[in-house]
Amino acid sequence: MKRAGFTMIELIFVIVILGILAAVAVPKLAATRTDAEVAKMSTNVATVISDIGSYYTSQGTLGANWSDMTNVALEASAGTKSTVTSGAAKLFSGTTECVAITMNGAVADGNITVTTSNTGTPVCGAVNTKIDSMKKTHVFGGVGVK
Repeated sequence: MKRAGFTMIELIFVIVILGILAAVAVPKLAATRTDAEVAKMSTNVATVISDIGSYYTSQGTLGANWSDMTNVALEASAGTKSTVTSGAAKLFSGTTECVAITMNGAVADGNITVTTSNTGTPVCGAVNTKIDSMKKTHVFGGVGVK
């Protein structure tokens, strides 16, 4: 007699193997998403610093609006997705503020400070570690030949 189909044991083995594969793959995919967000935020911080330095070098002063100096999407508060015009420019992981970039003193000074916060969250903590050398006051201006 010829049978068509699978036995119950064969089906159970396939389900168990798929379950084991899923148990291994799902945590790896979640970690990949976090790593991508950390890399994106770290790159954005480096890009903002570079853009502001370039702007200051070409103009001799910082711009009044962040959007004049960089194309990186900076926010004033979580979820606004609008361009920051003045005050601290921030980068968020969801609704959690991770990085703040502030202009110090007059825009002609050419000084910005990069700080991190909420380092207890996985993304913000990893960003804090990754941009350790960038967390400082960056001085683009200074005394020069006039």
